[in-house]
Amino acid sequence: MEDKSEYIKDHPVDVVIAWVDGNDPVLAEKRNRYIREGESSSLSSGAHSTRFASINEIRYCVLSILKFAPFIRNIFIITDGQDPDLWDDIKKYHPDRLDSFRIVDHKEIFEGFEDYLPTFNSISIGNMIWRIKGLSDNFVYFNDDTFLIRKIEPEDWFSGNRPVMRGRWVPAPFPRILWYTIRIGIKKHLLGNTDYQPRASFHMGQWNSARLAGYRIRYFTNSHTPHSVERKRMQEYFSKNASVLEKNIKHRFRNYRQFTFIALSNHLQLLDGNRQIANPGLVYLQPYKRPKDYIDKKIHFCENNPDIKFLCVQSLDLCEKEKQEKLLGWLKARLQQDHHVL
Repeated sequence: MEDKSEYIKDHPVDVVIAWVDGNDPVLAEKRNRYIREGESSSLSSGAHSTRFASINEIRYCVLSILKFAPFIRNIFIITDGQDPDLWDDIKKYHPDRLDSFRIVDHKEIFEGFEDYLPTFNSISIGNMIWRIKGLSDNFVYFNDDTFLIRKIEPEDWFSGNRPVMRGRWVPAPFPRILWYTIRIGIKKHLLGNTDYQPRASFHMGQWNSARLAGYRIRYFTNSHTPHSVERKRMQEYFSKNASVLEKNIKHRFRNYRQFTFIALSNHLQLLDGNRQIANPGLVYLQPYKRPKDYIDKKIHFCENNPDIKFLCVQSLDLCEKEKQEKLLGWLKARLQQDHHVL
């Protein structure tokens, strides 16, 4: 292979991060207004405030990318008229990277589809990220609760200029589909709750994507890692299937019928013969209402397993301050190694 620096110069990789500041009263009122107006008939998981909460995890996400994946060309943060206020941190610790950081408003990626704004639906937003102006053909999609904890090489995400997918094959979720059908029938027809809808499921969203791509018996389930995407492939698919895209983004809150962008990307890659499947390399934490030593055990596992490169932490905002400080303090220590950050 040619020199790595020359290769990445010819095949740049960008990062896209979905972010929302749920503490913003303007956003909260906007969200509540649409809930009251019936856009979300019940307070489903997709409308619950914890999905929008933030304790500034985005800061650690961005700084971890700049430290452990310095080859990344640009970082785009998608927001709804908000600013994560990271300029001072980047200027202080990575002053040479200020020009590679840009905030992207929903209005940019929903251009031509403004009727579906505002949206509070991460699935709908994810469907539109390939429309960012200036986005590289190869990019990596992060949620703001996902962090790098070790050095990343370009080939961890793209090999032979094609995405590396992290996950595994699993059987089609027929038992869950049957349960959904029964539950919907009981709620709507026996109990008279005509607005009822099941909870939007992480795995059902992936199964919906697999079915869209033509799979019927099994599907490839991805983990809570950063996700590698070939932009042109998704652009080509949606240009040929515009109605599929529009039907999926019409929901302002998460809906159990939606397909997920990353899962669709993965299944289209698999259909095209891409067999670059890797282990997740991930530690997943959901520390709310866990035993006292839960975080310590997870940290110990991360430190003693060099193959772990990614960390996902969900619902940290619900934890007591002591747990928050312990985990964020450890992340600070990782960022300070060989480089004085934070």
